[in-house]
Amino acid sequence: MKTKVILLIIALSTTALFSQENIADKYFRDYAYIKASELYEAAVTKGDSSEHVLTRLGDCYYNNSNSEKAALWYGKAVNKYKKINPEYIYKYIQSLRSIGDYEAANTWLTKFKELQTNDKRAEEFEVMDLSKYEELSSTEGKYIKFSAVGINTEYSEFGGYVHDGKYYFASTKISDENGKAKVYKWNEEPFLDIFVADINEGDEAEIENAKSISDEINTEFHEATVAITEDGQTIYFTRDNINKRNKLASDKDGTTHLKLYSASRSGESWKDVVELPFNDKVHSTGHPALSVDNKTLYFVSDREGGLGETDIYSVEIKGDGEYGEPQNLGPKINTPGREMFPFVAKDSTLYFSSDGHINLGLLDVFKSNIIKDENANPENLGAPFNSRFDDFAFFIDSEKDTGFISSNRADGSGGDDIYQFSSFKCKQSIKGVVKDKISLLPLPEATVKLLDENGKVLEEITANELGEYKFDVDCEKKYILIGSKEDYRDDQKEIETSNVADEEQVQDLILTPFIVNNEIVINPIFFDYDKSNIRTDAAYELENIVTIMNNHPKMIIKIEAHTDSRGRDAYNEKLSDKRAKSTRDYIISRGISANRLESAIGYGEKQLLNECSNGVKCSEAKHQENRRSKFIITNDYR
Repeated sequence: MKTKVILLIIALSTTALFSQENIADKYFRDYAYIKASELYEAAVTKGDSSEHVLTRLGDCYYNNSNSEKAALWYGKAVNKYKKINPEYIYKYIQSLRSIGDYEAANTWLTKFKELQTNDKRAEEFEVMDLSKYEELSSTEGKYIKFSAVGINTEYSEFGGYVHDGKYYFASTKISDENGKAKVYKWNEEPFLDIFVADINEGDEAEIENAKSISDEINTEFHEATVAITEDGQTIYFTRDNINKRNKLASDKDGTTHLKLYSASRSGESWKDVVELPFNDKVHSTGHPALSVDNKTLYFVSDREGGLGETDIYSVEIKGDGEYGEPQNLGPKINTPGREMFPFVAKDSTLYFSSDGHINLGLLDVFKSNIIKDENANPENLGAPFNSRFDDFAFFIDSEKDTGFISSNRADGSGGDDIYQFSSFKCKQSIKGVVKDKISLLPLPEATVKLLDENGKVLEEITANELGEYKFDVDCEKKYILIGSKEDYRDDQKEIETSNVADEEQVQDLILTPFIVNNEIVINPIFFDYDKSNIRTDAAYELENIVTIMNNHPKMIIKIEAHTDSRGRDAYNEKLSDKRAKSTRDYIISRGISANRLESAIGYGEKQLLNECSNGVKCSEAKHQENRRSKFIITNDYR
């Protein structure tokens, strides 16, 4: 007998845990993470520390941006279950980083990589890695006007650069005075020269009156890529290595390398071309860029001691033709591949092109905050800036979000082409009024949550005295709105924004009051046929009673259970009484004091709401009106 009792207790305990976990799951699916976490934690307290419960607790807090608690519960899960889904290790790492525990995050990152190698379930994360390419190639959520400039030809134009109302670029299109251009054998195109033009800046920049920058700078061979000091008095540029007779100079293998030069302004032209002292006779040095304060020059070189094919270096400008010792920017920027075409924007962001970092193909443009933070990692700009082709020579006015990029992508005019871009933020608003469903009056101080389509809470606000709310959101996104207020049932709406900037999306939220007159009104409580045990869906509804009674600690209620007229009268009365008392027991099990439940009585079919008494034919809907549970408030609880 004692053994049977113990087994029964264990069975009842397991059933309770299972039921509570299922109820929590329903709240989780409804994005009610706080309530779900309360129930999951209650399950843990009662002994349920399953992988499902622990990871769901982690998810509740992760989706609510509570990284500290997310790390706590994910940590319990990943430490207890060695073959856990790698998704939760990944989220654990993100949570650890979010709370600044980088050492632990790195430890788990190593384990995560090992799991990717040894566990088939990690294939999903290999797909996630591949999805990085899809992410980079997508223009969703990016609002950028992108178009080719009018100066492009069938040959090559690149390196657009703006200074003091003038536009500088490199091109192969100019021929000599006899109409014949010297041809560069590498690509059978004319050699590059630097040109300057007038520019009328705007969303669609107008570039006109292009001409050679200066006979002092341009030669019969390559000149390209410039950087000009803020005062406009010094220009740095790239040129082929030429000797004193203006002939190409080569190394012992016959290779002509690039060198950096400077020149000084003379009226509308340039003079005093000087080779920079840190050029190398057997390695190339080129592609100049200046720091915002003009005290540092950045350049590209394949000199010895580098980390890859070409690296980006910096050198101090001391003045009077003196420079410091060139310094490699290090492995955060430079890779075993090619890093080229540095540019420093007005906000000190470094932009450069690389084929050594994760990219869409060939050279991609990256940005980095390394000038301000030596530990900063570069970020791929993605489409439309980057493509499967070479994308390089990036220039941006960071105050206006406009600029130029060069590319040899397939839709160009030929060779390298220059494209202009202007960025804008496509924003919309979602607004509405939170109302009472019965009175249709506004509900001041209601809470409105904005969630992304994955259920992560993005923002939470309180409606004003008129019940009004408003969120600023991105275009072309899916959102979930949840309106809530004490003693009301939540209203949940899904909404999708369009691609039209500044459009307003109007969505009212209608909350159903739980307390009507002297009764707590919830959705019908259903029981299995001929049973009185509390089902999961019934418990889900009864949690509303628990919440309301917790909100009003003085509230006392009585429970009534009613049936329809079908079946024997005595049986219906007995069954409804069992159901009323099961309902009472559930509420007590959730921490509500028994003395706050005045009574729990089943009335069977004694109090029908309509004409459907014994022997009267009625529809199922009519019978349903009579099958009900009532929660009547018996005191002044306010």
